[in-house]
Amino acid sequence: MSVKTTKSALIEQGRWLTVQDCKRVLVVAHTVTFAQRLREAFCLLEADLRIQVVFTAPPHAFGEGVAQYLESLGIATVPWEEAQRAEFDLALAAGSRGVHELRAPVVRISHGAGHIKLLTDTTSLKPGEKRSPGMLSRQHLLHEGRVGPAAIVYAHERDLKELAHSCPEALPVAHVVGDPCVDRIVAGMSRREQYRRALGLEPGQRLVIVTSTWGPTSTFGRLDALLPQLLSQLPGRRYRVALLLHPNVFAGHGAWQVRSWLAGCRGRGIAVVPPEADWQAPLIAADWIIGDHGSLTAYGTLTDATMLLTPGPRREISAYSPAALLATLAPVLSPAYPLDEQLRYAAEQQLPGQYKQVASLLSSAPGQFHRRMRAVIYRLLKLGEPACAPVVSPLPLPPPLEQWEAADAGVAQR
Repeated sequence: MSVKTTKSALIEQGRWLTVQDCKRVLVVAHTVTFAQRLREAFCLLEADLRIQVVFTAPPHAFGEGVAQYLESLGIATVPWEEAQRAEFDLALAAGSRGVHELRAPVVRISHGAGHIKLLTDTTSLKPGEKRSPGMLSRQHLLHEGRVGPAAIVYAHERDLKELAHSCPEALPVAHVVGDPCVDRIVAGMSRREQYRRALGLEPGQRLVIVTSTWGPTSTFGRLDALLPQLLSQLPGRRYRVALLLHPNVFAGHGAWQVRSWLAGCRGRGIAVVPPEADWQAPLIAADWIIGDHGSLTAYGTLTDATMLLTPGPRREISAYSPAALLATLAPVLSPAYPLDEQLRYAAEQQLPGQYKQVASLLSSAPGQFHRRMRAVIYRLLKLGEPACAPVVSPLPLPPPLEQWEAADAGVAQR
């Protein structure tokens, strides 16, 4: 039989596919960050022969690296233009761009630790209208005055209270399912020593994790102030340092450029965790977390690490977010004092349970994300759920920090 089509068999369907009559779910991965969060959802469909999952990577300002990340998971993508024209039973997306054009009911999935950053584009706001975070805003949830998604999933009951003010039309399709990162970090805390050994930490060594979101007010945006302290003020044998940068930093500037800027770290014991890596295990292993207003810093409150913050933008952060509360509780790093002294002081002053309230804002359904998320998906697919609990694999052991240390900028680090 000759093949008379150049389209993917997943688009053509019909006689080209071996397994027939499947429900079709489209995963829309705009960025690496979105793809990582969506992975927690589409993996819930594993081993179900009734469902065919299709992946696409639409154009996006921070779309660099998405196809490579999916390929590392053994996933091939179909072109966005073909995905727009095909029909699906359901689509999963963490971003809003272009999803209203799909021929499928869409599930919008929140990402990050709460809803931190307020809308930057205020052109569509009415006079006096307050800015809301993206996933709570009318701009992201409505299309031509109507609610776009068939379901919107949030991490916390407090999100619904905010939604009632910012976009009440979306309340009927809103669901609270929890946060998969919260669940994985809490479950992984019992393996902390295993992660530390896998990272290559020797007895007596302490791990400092530096976290950064993206944008000019992020830690990386001000790295020229912090990097000299990391390079010159931490004794090499006592401390190991790892940079956890938001994937948008790499996607925006290019991986080569980011590693080129960090070339001064080469051979200095400072690891740069690649954007596609699982970041939860290094976070769990940390003794100190130096972070900004990004999600990873907030997730750090679930660990045993001592917290320090870099100065951040108060006016750009949602006042009800975990990041805003953390900014009122955690000590702030200063360039006026030696870094190791500040680390020791913060460790001595941190009280047990100091960030418990922050951690409680991350999820109001701890340990339940995968069960609740699967229920939403199968209900919209009009399928009965598998007669077993969702299988959630434990966090993998990370590679040694040496593997992530900044080497030649022209060589990709994995």
